[in-house]
Amino acid sequence: MTVRDVTTAELPDWDATAVDAPGGHVYQSRAWAEHRAASGWRPRFLGTDDDGRVLALERRWPFIGGGSAYVPRGPVPVGADGATLAARQIAVADALAANGADVVAADPEVPAEDTAFVAGIRAAGFRPIEEIQPSRHRIRLPLEDGVDEMLAFGHIAKSTRQRIRAAEASGLTVVRHDVRIGPDGAGDGFRPPFGSTDVALDRFYDLLLATGERRQFTFGPRDGFTSWWRRAHAAGHLVYLEVHEDGAGVAHDDVADGAGAPAGPPLAGLVLYRHGGRLSTVHSGDRAETRRQHPGALHLARWRAVQLAIREGCTEMDLGGADVSGARRRPVEGEPMWGLYQHKLSFGGQWLELAGAHERVFRPRRYAAGRAVARVSMLIGR
Repeated sequence: MTVRDVTTAELPDWDATAVDAPGGHVYQSRAWAEHRAASGWRPRFLGTDDDGRVLALERRWPFIGGGSAYVPRGPVPVGADGATLAARQIAVADALAANGADVVAADPEVPAEDTAFVAGIRAAGFRPIEEIQPSRHRIRLPLEDGVDEMLAFGHIAKSTRQRIRAAEASGLTVVRHDVRIGPDGAGDGFRPPFGSTDVALDRFYDLLLATGERRQFTFGPRDGFTSWWRRAHAAGHLVYLEVHEDGAGVAHDDVADGAGAPAGPPLAGLVLYRHGGRLSTVHSGDRAETRRQHPGALHLARWRAVQLAIREGCTEMDLGGADVSGARRRPVEGEPMWGLYQHKLSFGGQWLELAGAHERVFRPRRYAAGRAVARVSMLIGR
């Protein structure tokens, strides 16, 4: 299989194949490439002779030459079985190595049971590594075979249904930040934004920090997250759902035209990616101090996400991950991720084991030296 850089004329259709097609992923998008380029990565838009499209990110080692490369959540399995996808990954890695990469990492979302893919890449020298993204496995809610909203709601656990209905009855509002809201409005159960989406995403970062402290995980700098969220939202790849009490969408000073709603921070928030024929949960958070009064705020947000996925004709709702970092297994009772895992299963979610991240080292000595030099360079730069 041969690999080439795509032409400028081919780029306008890139997202249609790498992101929107079934199996596509937002981390293979032009928007993600632009975001990573801003932090020093060099994007490569590659094409394979089986019509594959693969975004790779390259980074040079300081001072010594060579570098590393990463294929984020790719190659995507658009139009490829396991063996073909493995051939794509191998060919792309070879091409990147020929361009100076000493190591190539890739983490396409491929089921662990796809033995043809796993055997193919490992025979070529790829070896498992710890995950680059937060989760290895994910929990999916199938929406094929004519699943409608009534049927999907019936598959939800009774206690979760009760919390959703109680949240609706108490007047909680779900604000939908989405550039794809059309002239007919945000849709039943949603309200359009009262004010700036940028401000709402900044509020969500604060909510996420507090949630991370409770679940024992951390996040990077604010701008790294919010700048990407803004870019992805503008491209139509990201939807943000924000839950407010009594219709309070934003504070008064966040409303451009002065027509606002009561001030108040959000009770819960949910960031979704729109890609590959599905909506995917990326981040979720809620305010612990309001759980007693509004225990169903996050349940309502997640149900609205399922409704939106059904209305958009998605084949699945990806509820995101809940695996234990390092161990990469299902959590057990008493662990920080246990509650989130049970919450997602209550929506009818199914645990899906994925093959996970792998890397292939082409030049071990320069790879080791490059990592050491990069660490020293980071320390000096602080």
